[in-house]
Amino acid sequence: MEALKLKGWIDPDGHLHIKDQIALPKGDVELVIWQISQPQPLAIAPQGKVKTSVKAFQDLFEGIEPVADDFDVDTARWEALKEKYDL
Repeated sequence: MEALKLKGWIDPDGHLHIKDQIALPKGDVELVIWQISQPQPLAIAPQGKVKTSVKAFQDLFEGIEPVADDFDVDTARWEALKEKYDL
């Protein structure tokens, strides 16, 4: 069995649209769909100003770089899983 992760949208009429072309043979498929939640904006402290109540982590947060605005957590997780399991 082959698993695919695709992006798409639901139009106002309730029809599913998929952005990518699917390279699967003709036949029935089973879909699992979950809605992408809108990320809540994070309050980012200035560099080196991250506070933690755990003393062991205080030095860890000094000088960290903030992530890019277009960073997608789900894509990063998927890429890590593909690399780990040689998918």
